Amino acid sequence: MLTHKTRILILGFAVVISGCTTNTITGRSQLILVSEQSAIAQSESAYSSLIGGLSKSGKLNKDEKLNSRITEITNRLITQAIKYRPETKNWKWSVQIIDDPNTVNAFCMAGGKMAIYTGLIDKVKTTDDEIAQIMGHEISHALAKHQTEKMSMKLATGLAVVALTSTADPQNRQTTHDASSLAALTLITLPNSREAESEADRIGIELAAKSGYDPHAAVTLWEKMMTATGQRSRFDFLSTHPASPKRIEELAALEGKMRPIYVAAKLSSNSPFEKLITVTSNSSSIATSTNLTLPAKNVFLNWG
Repeated sequence: MLTHKTRILILGFAVVISGCTTNTITGRSQLILVSEQSAIAQSESAYSSLIGGLSKSGKLNKDEKLNSRITEITNRLITQAIKYRPETKNWKWSVQIIDDPNTVNAFCMAGGKMAIYTGLIDKVKTTDDEIAQIMGHEISHALAKHQTEKMSMKLATGLAVVALTSTADPQNRQTTHDASSLAALTLITLPNSREAESEADRIGIELAAKSGYDPHAAVTLWEKMMTATGQRSRFDFLSTHPASPKRIEELAALEGKMRPIYVAAKLSSNSPFEKLITVTSNSSSIATSTNLTLPAKNVFLNWG
């Protein structure tokens, strides 16, 4: 007869195995235990809280010229993103510029909720082509369901901790629990896996090229990031994304393949693009919840 502990292990393994699906964009098998609809709903709630709080405290950039610049870049990228996954045209795409000169970061949540910090624009002195690489990379995380995958991994980690602590010998249970908790903490605190970061780099540079943005900007962007952050180590174990020198080499290798796509896009630069995002300097329509707080000041955040 199966023991209770064995049943827990079998159930946990069955849940994990049944949740593995092949991503149609990357071709990689992903653990998806949380539906994308659920991930989108949670992201929309978190985004509303964050942006509402920032609006209330006057931390959203209202410069119309800068907003127009960012929205045109993101709209061009979204047009290409929809070609990867047509159903994403129904996402409630949104982008905001957060006034924080000391934070070098950007993100795109599941469902297309985006933001970029002024520190990434001003401190790194990014060009339009470089911003396209950043936002293309972030959009790619959403396209490839990386946030949904992270939520699923967090859930699976919780199941694993329960299973491990249930089967451990009494005298070793605390040690097992500590190790499991450390593994869970490592998983949760990493914004994205190195594999997911590489996938977003590959998809993002192609999105940007198809949108008419120079793929060489992916290289110059990371050269600027290395200078700004002083990050020059090739060691990327447990890092939030691949180390910069290695990342530059991989992007430089992709540049040659992307250049014909970029040239073709430039030749048809007058083609229309989706205007799913418009400039909205009026903050009255933004929620004013303050459940989420701003990142710490004077810190370079590794966007990814």
